[in-house]
Amino acid sequence: MLEIQNACLVVVDVQGKLAQLMVDKESLFKNIRILIQAAKILDIPILWCQQVPESLGPTVPEIAELLAGEEPIDKACFSCCGEERFTAELNALGKEQVLLCGIEAHICVYQTAMDLMEGGLDVTVVADAVSSRTEQNRETALDRLSAEGTNVSSTEMVLFELIKTAKHPQFRDIARLVK
Repeated sequence: MLEIQNACLVVVDVQGKLAQLMVDKESLFKNIRILIQAAKILDIPILWCQQVPESLGPTVPEIAELLAGEEPIDKACFSCCGEERFTAELNALGKEQVLLCGIEAHICVYQTAMDLMEGGLDVTVVADAVSSRTEQNRETALDRLSAEGTNVSSTEMVLFELIKTAKHPQFRDIARLVK
């Protein structure tokens, strides 16, 4: 089970024109926004990566605006773990559980999840907050991630797993995010 004090959120490469090509991009952006807002409400740290932003462009405004004050981690490796700054910041957090969202599910999200698991972390890929340019690539990624041992969940499932009870002090704030 996810625990607020053990979790961090990683937002992977939701950038430029590529983000606009994702399957069901409106739902993708909405769910990533919900995860970021929930992380802020619950004081869960967020790491935010961008794949070669000078080529792909910056993070889309509807996501970037929620990350104001955070510094993106630019990378060239497909896996976020290939970027030294990401690994250093992740290690400094001391968290055991990583929530992954972003694009593309079959490339950067997949490779990041595999590297995080290899590093001994408990990885949850938020299925309705990841996408690819084709549904087949997205589904193939989720199937492989599940077969390899990652937890595959949904935005709403993650939120309520984190707070555990309707008596949680932030229950109303979290519930409002998904209404």
